[in-house]
Amino acid sequence: MGRLARTLLIIIAGIVGLAVLASVALFLFFDPNDFRDEISAQVKELTGRDLVIEGDLSLSVFPWIAVNVGSTRLGNAEGFGDKPFLSFEEAKLSVRLMPLLFQQRVAIGTASLDSFSLNLEVAANGTNNWDDLAEAAEAAPAAETDETGGTRALDIADFRLGNASISFLDVQAGTANSISGLTLKSSSITAGKPFDIDAEFDFSAEPVGVSGHLRVAGTMTLAEGNEHLSIGGFVIDGQLDGIVAETTDFRFAAPSVEVDMAAERVTMGEMELSLFGLDISADVEPYSSAKPQPKMTIAVQPFSLKALMQTLGVDTLATADPDALGRVSFSAKAEVGETALTLTAMTLELDDTKLTGQLSLPLTERGAYQFDFAADSINLDRYMAPADATGGDASAAAGDDIEIPVDLIRSLKAHGSLKIDRAYLSGMTFENVVVGIDSANSQLRMYPISAELFGGTYNGDVRINAASDTPSISVNERISGVQLAPLALSMFEQDNITGTIEGNFKLSGSGRNLAAIRRDLHGTMAFSLVDGTWEGTDVWYQLRSARALFKQEAPPEPRLPARTEFTSVRATGTVTKGVFSNDDLLAELPFLRLTGNGTVDLAEGQVDYSMQARVMEQPEFIDATNEAELADFSEAVIPLRISGPLASPSIRPDIEAMLRAEVKRAVEKQGEAFKKRLIDELIGGGEQPAGDQTADADADQAEPEQEKDPEDQLEDALKKLFGH
Repeated sequence: MGRLARTLLIIIAGIVGLAVLASVALFLFFDPNDFRDEISAQVKELTGRDLVIEGDLSLSVFPWIAVNVGSTRLGNAEGFGDKPFLSFEEAKLSVRLMPLLFQQRVAIGTASLDSFSLNLEVAANGTNNWDDLAEAAEAAPAAETDETGGTRALDIADFRLGNASISFLDVQAGTANSISGLTLKSSSITAGKPFDIDAEFDFSAEPVGVSGHLRVAGTMTLAEGNEHLSIGGFVIDGQLDGIVAETTDFRFAAPSVEVDMAAERVTMGEMELSLFGLDISADVEPYSSAKPQPKMTIAVQPFSLKALMQTLGVDTLATADPDALGRVSFSAKAEVGETALTLTAMTLELDDTKLTGQLSLPLTERGAYQFDFAADSINLDRYMAPADATGGDASAAAGDDIEIPVDLIRSLKAHGSLKIDRAYLSGMTFENVVVGIDSANSQLRMYPISAELFGGTYNGDVRINAASDTPSISVNERISGVQLAPLALSMFEQDNITGTIEGNFKLSGSGRNLAAIRRDLHGTMAFSLVDGTWEGTDVWYQLRSARALFKQEAPPEPRLPARTEFTSVRATGTVTKGVFSNDDLLAELPFLRLTGNGTVDLAEGQVDYSMQARVMEQPEFIDATNEAELADFSEAVIPLRISGPLASPSIRPDIEAMLRAEVKRAVEKQGEAFKKRLIDELIGGGEQPAGDQTADADADQAEPEQEKDPEDQLEDALKKLFGH
């Protein structure tokens, strides 16, 4: 045994001695710089590119095989200019000799590159400047593997990369991305043992105009066979420019990342991202690296949407409630598929509103947004524009100027529904709200739309066509059983009407904003009011007062509170250029029946109606009149005029029409003779006194007046008689 050991020692000593002698011989008789031309020729033959070694070459053998290469550059592919494809100022590599000889193990002492530069480029025709090198690499002999089929175990004592740069210019896509000032260093790298990495670099991306400075750190472990990589405490942080007006901080952290190269499997686990003041966390399930379609649970911690908009340089929304949009949070399960990112079990909290549902975001140009949302309660008044400085509602003034979002509609592809348990808007409470949305081919349809409000229901179908230069909108709406009192108070701030309303509205119009569309409206409208009162106005008292004035009697005593009850009010008609024309208005009151016609200017909010009232033979409140009044009213058809603002029109008897009708009835009884005599008496058409002959002479010399129609003469007479 001792003899064997002695023999082995002699052999080892001899080998070491030979290595020392060889090393001395190399230093004395071998200069690697003599082989520059041969190395360049071999590279030229293998790749077709020029390799220029301008710096010195040095080589040592014992106890390290160490190679130092000075300034070197590798030429670019043909057609990609004179800029080197690859270059560096200095490269060092040293390998321990004894482990390589006796253990067939590669133990690298130092591996470093200084001022390394790599330029990648894609031409306008789609060719690139690295495919030829890839083909040469495929033709080269395969790397030696160990018995397990993996590459030789990795063992590097010191690895450094200093002041490196990588650029990627894609002329075909019109993009230019680069990394510069890259430094990378690590602790001792040994298979199966953890080692630290630390890197930082500057980057830029054009044409998006994003740049910044980032640092990367973590602890890596490369398993035996180099087929399993794990990273602990992985962190990327730094500053970004070009995304917003000011430099913003960025941080990404993953406590544990594992990559199984053999199984093509990535396990990332928990991750955290901080950007723009947002704190986002995610828990990622393991996924295939060959076909990355990860699933994860994500959560966004509460943040202020107004503050985020300010950071992003977006005009901050001014809201009636200054605290609105102050607290937003989000959570969901996310799955990345081939064509869409799907969010399920989604929860969005916006101030006091909680919205749940699911959302699918397309990852291809042909894809569409899919969603199904449900919200508990939302007060929309909080998010309206605030009142202006004079105390008025700025949103009301600006409401007509709301533009139709044609660009959004033209590009939007979406299908889904929104349900809201309760929504508050302008004093109105909507319950069980349902809105369906379909958008494609520059057309948006909101259908079905339904809600419960003020004891009744609303159903609608709204369509917007943005395919042409001027967008158009059409609506088909119905309200049923809605209480008038709260509706009028909410919409017009009027508290003078009660009852219920039914209505159908089929309208369409074109324009770039709501005001233009309202002026262009065409279609049909029909509505009816049932079992209500008009507070503050007593039509019966006004009729009696008009009669008393006509009869030159004392006015009647008013009934208080002033009120007009109605059983029903019905009207149908057409809308042309924003004006509703109606010829069949019918209103039934306990004491009279109203019929009439008129117009409502929907754009200006003005009403103008002529109506005729016929008193019932037995009014319900007989105590409020006398026999003479009943006799007069029962025989007469009383004209009324309704005019003024739609929110608060005036209702008054049409005295002029009453007088005209009275005169016409008298004329019909007495015939044409009475008619001519009455006109002569009223406008001086009879025989004139002698003193007026001069005036007659002057009149004869004047231009003859065009003869008026007898009806027009009668109207002139009435105006002269009654002073209007």
